[in-house]
Amino acid sequence: MGVPYVLYLGALPLVNRVEPVVLGLPFLFVWLLGATLLTPLAVWLTWRGDHRR
Repeated sequence: MGVPYVLYLGALPLVNRVEPVVLGLPFLFVWLLGATLLTPLAVWLTWRGDHRR
């Protein structure tokens, strides 16, 4: 369940940039948007793995 932590905090110093621009948005914004969309998937996969026990 460390995926959201790594996406939000662990990689933040590496992606804290205005350039490059992706789809007209700063890279940091795109990174945080992707992390927000991947977090429910990571939580669901963790719940699914724990639910089988």
